[in-house]
Amino acid sequence: MECARSISCVALDGRHLTLDALVAVARFGAKVELTEEAVEAMARSRALAEKIAGEKRVAYGITTGFGDFATVAVPEEMSSQLSNNLILSHCVATGEPYSDEQVRGMMLLRANALCLGFSGVRPVLVEKLVELLNRHVTPVVPQKGSLGASGDLAPLSHMGLVLLGRGEAVFEGETLPGAEALRRAGIEPLETLVSKEGLGITNGTCAMTSVGALHLYDAIRAARLADVIGTLSLTALAGQLDAFQDRMHQVRGQLGQILVAKNIRLLTENCEILDRARGLRVQDAYALRCMPQVHGAVRDALEYIRSKVEIELNAVTDNPLMFPEDEAVISGGNFHGEPMALPFDFLAIAVSELASISERRIERMVNAALSNGLTRFLTTEGGVNSGYMIVQYSAASMASENKVLSHPASVDSIPSSANQEDFVSMGTTAARKAGQVLENTLSVLAYELLTACQAVDIRRREGSCGSGLSPVHQAIYEHVREKVDFLETDRELWPDIRQVEKMVRTNELLDIVSERIPDFE
Repeated sequence: MECARSISCVALDGRHLTLDALVAVARFGAKVELTEEAVEAMARSRALAEKIAGEKRVAYGITTGFGDFATVAVPEEMSSQLSNNLILSHCVATGEPYSDEQVRGMMLLRANALCLGFSGVRPVLVEKLVELLNRHVTPVVPQKGSLGASGDLAPLSHMGLVLLGRGEAVFEGETLPGAEALRRAGIEPLETLVSKEGLGITNGTCAMTSVGALHLYDAIRAARLADVIGTLSLTALAGQLDAFQDRMHQVRGQLGQILVAKNIRLLTENCEILDRARGLRVQDAYALRCMPQVHGAVRDALEYIRSKVEIELNAVTDNPLMFPEDEAVISGGNFHGEPMALPFDFLAIAVSELASISERRIERMVNAALSNGLTRFLTTEGGVNSGYMIVQYSAASMASENKVLSHPASVDSIPSSANQEDFVSMGTTAARKAGQVLENTLSVLAYELLTACQAVDIRRREGSCGSGLSPVHQAIYEHVREKVDFLETDRELWPDIRQVEKMVRTNELLDIVSERIPDFE
């Protein structure tokens, strides 16, 4: 997971793009180059597109209009205008723009999809996309407006506008007209698109896949953090370790469950508090005892989603497709987002579960009836002080909001294009929504981390189980305490929350763990 930060260059050939490589380019600015094989493949398919146009063969989007206009013939001399008009007429997205990294991911995916040479575009089109990436010119792409079926038409049209020196783009932190952004970056715009290139840009799942893939990458990190933070809560609650024995999980055989149980054992090794708590009760509540089963199921879900995403990273998703070996032009539906819509809905559901069980651990720590000896709301002077009472309220609010957001987008469909496009995926909505769930979940995990450190201090003061944490948890605890003091009496808590939220949204906590437990996964 962490190798994305160390990748400095990504070579595109349409076949070997990985999730880590996508993140390396989109988030960390890795350089992009095209392989010679990719350039040759694109040149062959472009030659076929020109031959088809010259022969006036009926081919969707080359010699015909789009959508319900597929029955309208377009003369060869109008083919460039046809492609340009597709971009101009389809750039109707609205709402807040996608983040720079999400748009960079879109450009990378579009370039990679075209590299395989089944799309009939000129190599120069892809070279321009790569130039935008390498010179950090990022089109402004509004978030709302894709059905996720005939490709992400509206968002990708906004991306394509900048290739023509139109639209808007961000360069060096400033939002500029597309032409000005290109001028400042030293990039010449394309004079025009030619036949098939409008479809080559817009017809594909690159918006939903970029957005969802980046959220997936962060969700995998969140799942690892949930193990780290959840076991710190387990310690603060003087939980029972027997439930995490390897043999318990091997007999069920679920791989994610086995992995999380192993992580819990590694994270809690040499913990005085947990060792001395052995036998205090027969078993703990589910939020503690069933971490391997719940966190592990999330891990398995994320692994499944990753397998589908990494196929799509190297997928050809426009229409029609051209096969130079026999000069076939095949109209189909590779642009349809259903293969990503279902996994991204699953992503929201899986990540939501991390927040739900985390909130339950927070409740156990602040509720004296459930906390195995901790003070009410983790305050030492209750009554005049509320302590961490409302921390749980806020965590509960976000966990509950996630349940609304986890309703699947993919079960909906609205016909479009005069009912030609009569079943759509809503995959882009699924990807965007998964990001909202992820943000809530990271906040809930931050609240749990804050609460667990306070609870550890209370447990230490109570003294019945000693004071020693595992070495890795001691390092995490000290890292938090460098920024957030113990809450002796009520104070403004929002600065504390801001500090721990920053910790869970960067790699700093997982770096601490990896340094001390190389086998942590």
